Amino acid sequence: MHRDKKVTSLRMRLMLGAAVTVSLFMLALFPALQQVFTQSLEQAIEQRLAADASALISAARINNGQLQMPEKLPDEEFDILPARQLGFIYDDKGTVLWRSRSSEDVKINYQPKYDGHGHEFLRAKDSEGREFFIYDVEVDLLRGKNADFSIVTMQPVSDYQKMYDSLRQQLYVWLGFALLLLLGFLWLGLGWGIRSLRSLSAELDDVETGKRAALSDEHPRELLRLTRSLNRLLESERQQSERYRHSLDDLAHSLKTPLAVLQGVGEVLAARPDNAEQAGTLLGQVNRMSQQISYQLQRASLRKSGLLRYQVKLQPLLSSLLVALDKVYRDKNVRVQQDFSAELRVPVEQGALLELLGNILENAYRLSVSEIRISAQLTENCCELIVEDDGPGVPRHQRERILQRGERLDTQYPGQGIGIAVVKDIIGSYGGEFFVEDSDLGGAQFRVVFPLN
Repeated sequence: MHRDKKVTSLRMRLMLGAAVTVSLFMLALFPALQQVFTQSLEQAIEQRLAADASALISAARINNGQLQMPEKLPDEEFDILPARQLGFIYDDKGTVLWRSRSSEDVKINYQPKYDGHGHEFLRAKDSEGREFFIYDVEVDLLRGKNADFSIVTMQPVSDYQKMYDSLRQQLYVWLGFALLLLLGFLWLGLGWGIRSLRSLSAELDDVETGKRAALSDEHPRELLRLTRSLNRLLESERQQSERYRHSLDDLAHSLKTPLAVLQGVGEVLAARPDNAEQAGTLLGQVNRMSQQISYQLQRASLRKSGLLRYQVKLQPLLSSLLVALDKVYRDKNVRVQQDFSAELRVPVEQGALLELLGNILENAYRLSVSEIRISAQLTENCCELIVEDDGPGVPRHQRERILQRGERLDTQYPGQGIGIAVVKDIIGSYGGEFFVEDSDLGGAQFRVVFPLN
C-alpha cells in the first residue's frame, strides 16, 4: 500500500525539521531585533534631549547668584504650549527654578538626584499616567561662575508609540518574508542535495524491472558503499539462483535414467498376467516420482527474486496460450471472452505467469462446456486476474481440498493433481492470494490477487 508522502519523503522530513528550526530562530530573533531598534531609538531620543538641555544651558545666565532665562529661547518649542519638548531647571535641593511654557500643563512629580553622576536618562510618569523620557544633566559651572543646577528636558513617550508600532509591523512583515524566502531556498537546496538519492532510486527501479543488471558508481561517495553492497547482493542472488537451477537440473537428469529403467521393467512385468497388480503399482509410483520431480523443478525455477520486480504485458502472453490450448481442445470449440485493457501489465515474472495461467486455463478448457471468461484489472494496491468457466464448478466443501498438492476432483484424465499446487506456490512466492469461487457462468471462478508493492 502507498504511504503518505509527508511521512516517508526524506526531503519532506528534512524540510519540516529545517522549517521548525528556522521558525524558532525567527521567533527568537524578533525580540532581539526589536530590542536593538528600541535601544537605538532611545539613544537618538537621549541625544535629542541632550541637545535641548545644551540649548537651555547656553541660554541661561547667572546674575548676582540668581538664575536668569531669556524671554525667548533659541528652541521655539519650549515656548509653545502644545509643544512636546518640556524644559525644567532645578537647584541642588530639587526646587524648580524655571520651567518652559510648554510644561505649564504638565504635572509630573520628578525630583533630580544631583548625586554627582553628571547626567542620566530615564522614564517617569505624570499624575495622569502619561510616561515621559527624561534627560537630567548636572551643571556645576555656568559661564565661569559656580552654579549648582539640574537641567532637565523631557518628551512624551507617546510621541514615539506610532514609530514603535510601525517598527513591530515592519519586523513582522520582513521576518515573515525572510522566513518564506529562506524556506524556498532550503526547499531548492534539499532538492539539489537529494538529487543523487533520486538517481539511485531510478536505477533501483531499472534493476527491479530488469532494464539494468547492476547499479552504477556515479553517485556521491557517501552512497558508494550502499550501491556496491547492493551490487554484490544482486550478483550473489543471481549466482545462487543459477547454482540452484543447475543442481536441480543435474538431479533431474541423474534420476531420469533410473526412472526410465524402472518404467521399462514395469511394462515388462505388466505383460505377465500374474504380475499385473504389482506392475501397476510400480508404474504408478514411477509416474508419481516423475511428476514430483517436474513439480519441484517448476517450483524452483519460478520462485520470485528478492530484489527484482517484474511487469509483464498480459495480452501477448495470453494470446500465445490460447492459441496452443485451442489446438489441443479444438473438438470442444471453446469460446473465450477477454475483459481487460490491452496495456495491462501483471507484476509477475514472465515464466511464472505463463506457468500459472497455463495450469488454470488448461483446467478451464478441460472442464468447461463451451465458454470461458478471462478478466483482469488494476486497482490502487493490487492486480486481479479472474478465470471463469461454465463447467461443473467446485463444491464449497471441496475447495480447500483441491488447493492441496496431489488432490484432484476430476479422475477421468491422467495426472497427479499438482497443477493447482504449482499455481498456489507461484502466487504465494509473490505475496498474492488465490481464491476458488462460483462463477455466474455456472462453473468455477479462479481469482488471483497480486499486490503491487
